[in-house]
Amino acid sequence: MLAELFNDKNNTTNISFNFLKPITLKERNRLKNHIKSIFKNEGKSLNSLSIIFCSDKYVLNINKEFLKHNYYTDIITFDFSTNNKLIDAEIYISIERVKENAKTFNSSIKTELHRVIFHGVLHLCGYKDKSHSQKTTMRQKENQSLKNYFV
Repeated sequence: MLAELFNDKNNTTNISFNFLKPITLKERNRLKNHIKSIFKNEGKSLNSLSIIFCSDKYVLNINKEFLKHNYYTDIITFDFSTNNKLIDAEIYISIERVKENAKTFNSSIKTELHRVIFHGVLHLCGYKDKSHSQKTTMRQKENQSLKNYFV
């Protein structure tokens, strides 16, 4: 299920951005370094991470096929890691959901896009968002990541 189109992989890093649907994502090397710092601060090491920007339909098909869910979502995270410390993963992000979330939460698309990216990274660090307390912790971690990134 690896992303196959428009790979923006830098040979010096193990994070790739893949654009199946276009979106503006500036300062990619800085973002990669910030993602790595989140993993490091959480005691995780990154082997490989592919972030795939795609359509609602693409994410919905993944949701149906692999998770047996029949609804739209902004992000799906797959952790292929074989141990708890070394991360191998893919994150699928629906551009339409990000744009809709930005409107709903009165946020910029740029901020919402980064929030969703950090959300996926935090899932890979072990954070959940099912219960109220888990959602609160996740939101605090997202906000801290946004604050640190957009200083």
